Amino acid sequence: MRVVEAVSVLVGLASSTAASLIQRSAGVDSCPGYDVQNPQTSGSSFTANLVLAGKACNIYGPDLQKLDLAVTYETADRIHVKITDANSVRYEVPTSVFTRPAISPFVTGATADIKFTYTSAPFTFKISRSTTSEVLFDSSAGALVFEPQYLRLKTKLPSQANIYGLGEHSDPFRLDPTNTTRTFWNRDQYGIPQGEPLYGSHPIYFEHRTTGTHGVLFMTSNGMDVNLENGSLEYNVIGGVFDLYFLAGPAPVTVAQQYATLVGLPAEVPYWTLGFHQCRYGYTDYVDVSQVVTNYSAAGIPLETMWTDIDYMYKRWTFTNDPQYFPTEKMQEIVNYLHSHDQQYILMIDPAVAHQPDQNYTAYDVGTDMGVFLKYPNGTLFQGVVWPGPTVFPDWFHPNATAFWAGQIARFFDKTTGIDVDGLWIDMNEASNFCDYPCSDPVAWAAANGDPPARPGLPPPPGTPIFQKRALDATASNSTSATPNPLNPPYAIHDSLPELSDHAIDVTVVHANGLLEYDIHNIYGTMMSFITQQGLSDRRPGLRTLVITRSTFVGAGKKVGKWLGDNLSDWDHYRWSIAGQLGMASIYQIPMVGSDICGFGGDTTETLCARWARLGAFSPFMRNHNQDNSISQEFYRWNMTTVSATKAINLRYQLLDYIYTHFHRQSVDGTPLMGPMWFHYPQDTATYPIDLQFFYGDYILVSPVTQENVTSVDIYLPKDTFYDFDTFAPVQGKGATVSLTDIDYTDIPLHIRGGGILPMRIEGAMTTKELRTKDFQLVVAPDATGAATGLLYIDDGLSVKQAAETSITFTYAKGMLEATGTFAYNVGSVKVAKVLILGVATSPKAVTVTGGTSLGFIYEPTTKVVAVNVTIPLTKTTGFSVTLK
Repeated sequence: MRVVEAVSVLVGLASSTAASLIQRSAGVDSCPGYDVQNPQTSGSSFTANLVLAGKACNIYGPDLQKLDLAVTYETADRIHVKITDANSVRYEVPTSVFTRPAISPFVTGATADIKFTYTSAPFTFKISRSTTSEVLFDSSAGALVFEPQYLRLKTKLPSQANIYGLGEHSDPFRLDPTNTTRTFWNRDQYGIPQGEPLYGSHPIYFEHRTTGTHGVLFMTSNGMDVNLENGSLEYNVIGGVFDLYFLAGPAPVTVAQQYATLVGLPAEVPYWTLGFHQCRYGYTDYVDVSQVVTNYSAAGIPLETMWTDIDYMYKRWTFTNDPQYFPTEKMQEIVNYLHSHDQQYILMIDPAVAHQPDQNYTAYDVGTDMGVFLKYPNGTLFQGVVWPGPTVFPDWFHPNATAFWAGQIARFFDKTTGIDVDGLWIDMNEASNFCDYPCSDPVAWAAANGDPPARPGLPPPPGTPIFQKRALDATASNSTSATPNPLNPPYAIHDSLPELSDHAIDVTVVHANGLLEYDIHNIYGTMMSFITQQGLSDRRPGLRTLVITRSTFVGAGKKVGKWLGDNLSDWDHYRWSIAGQLGMASIYQIPMVGSDICGFGGDTTETLCARWARLGAFSPFMRNHNQDNSISQEFYRWNMTTVSATKAINLRYQLLDYIYTHFHRQSVDGTPLMGPMWFHYPQDTATYPIDLQFFYGDYILVSPVTQENVTSVDIYLPKDTFYDFDTFAPVQGKGATVSLTDIDYTDIPLHIRGGGILPMRIEGAMTTKELRTKDFQLVVAPDATGAATGLLYIDDGLSVKQAAETSITFTYAKGMLEATGTFAYNVGSVKVAKVLILGVATSPKAVTVTGGTSLGFIYEPTTKVVAVNVTIPLTKTTGFSVTLK
């Protein structure tokens, strides 16, 4: 095996273009494949040489004559299969992006949960379950092809296979197994169209069967098509090597945990980040921003964090603010006001730096002096066009890149002299470039297309006061390796633009470590994210960070969160947002995820926004955000959305510790904080295609209304015990569709899955800091056996390393609720004030409490709920119990 990060090797083309075109018409399955030579087994490893088995097909270039195969049983549930060029070093994903996992020295093929087997002539391989011999991956579906700019591998699939992942995309959560092409080439995609490559690349899929679930990761950042046809899945890649990881499962959640272990556990976020966030591209000045904060307060809608888009920048130059529209002293006043009210502030930064020599532009001047901007092989700066007009782009592989970027973050966001933000937001980091290829004159292109855009009006008069209460308009009127042919590879992936370099960084650009943009395009955004997170961490040492990015790659969640990009204000995008979040949180291990609530592009409506407020409250990342040429859509703009958002955020905050606990658990072991129904009902085939219902945490089933101007929805309830969330009355699922009617536009159908215990705050609050002073209530929802379990995790909500933690396990059986665990974190006077036990057939005669005091109980026979008022401090090291007699 040869792993390269800092070296690229030119691989020459050996056959004429004419010959390749003739042979290509015969089809890729005419290629001879490879035969096995020199097989050797040593402990947990198997190696062999693969030699071309016949006449080369040269379908997209010359077939490599000899390959190296390396198979490693890395753990009992993970196999690594790698096929490389035996004679030349080729591009592989750098270790600075993907750290190779630790390998257990005690695992062999005889002890692993899955096993690798092969045939010699021609070489094909299978991955099978050790106990049942069930085949999970079978490469005999087609010829193995390995050429300089084309790699092909094909596996058999069951008919109508259940395939999930292969993102980022806006397609259904369960991909159509008969006719899907998923293309991996990160793109700035306004409107997040279905069937197109979007902002991120996650070449991992889960396949689910009634016999179990397994995962396959193809660790590549090269451009790629993955084709799904009935009975097969085919990889077509334009560079790199075969680098595959197989995850055994067999439970869906187990595969998720195994993937998290492989690519990196998600980072924990500050508690406050789970509050409600507000943004808009188009806030005209500092007065506009301050007014939004004031209006939310006046409307009684909790606002945790205010955001500002690139509007604050001077001519859209990153790391600047406009001295007239967003002067530093007024920005500092906004930050101070927010902080004094226990609220937060976040600003956007873009990767593209305005090409402004001799203009005293610090970011450009310092970056130039440090030599960190991308260059062509001849040493000239690569220039594109983004919001500032002509721009240059940081090379994240440059040895000075971290010092440069973190230095700008420290300078511009200095707590004393700059704008003291609480988090950062990254956009355009695919990287996006507005200019049509070849972009030979970026200055002229920018001028012709109006970049940077002009300000829509005059700045506020000097001394204009802010945070003044003003009347609202009630009608809501709104102001790789060095590659032979990187520009046109012989195999053309199904990209949305004619050239790989269109609206992107030129693929011929060479990074400081010798890697070609052609190979690392799909990791550019994640490299920026990692360095930005480091810069934010440096200025807030010891504290957790929030960085929200648009472009992601495998493992991004270990540092940053993600929003789903520039969606539209329509019902399709409302529906698609569910599958998008499920993919990020439950498959790709990026749990801090959400879509732009009410939609980014186009004009929302009062009813859509009201519905989306309720749905968005069950996103890990909850933010309302939209575009400058759309109507304003802050929740207070309409009466219905005001009511809906107030109800939504109040309930979200009551459940904040429930989901915070799930977030903590995912950061520890990879168990997803939200998931599709089939994660919990893997044997119920009816759940496999469902992506309009989902579980928030382990126990809350969310079933939103998904059609315009209707007050009903058909939902699926598996054969299980549920409880209506509004009334707590029991509902028996029968494995059938249920019609719900009379659902107000400000409501959303919710059910509690039997078997769960929900820790909830007794009421909501205007800020998350205030929320942490509220008492708890415990909702016990027994399953059909009368048992239930739950968790509660409490810490300071801010620190990377905790001085003290409270971690409680709740169990309920035979009428007794018990709480055990550690109670080390000082919650002050916060206590458990109420215990609700659902599904109790008859009134108990008495209720006893240990570790606290009972204040009496009420039994509601209609809903079968016992409500026990208690005083139980959360400081007892021995735990507590509540028992029905």
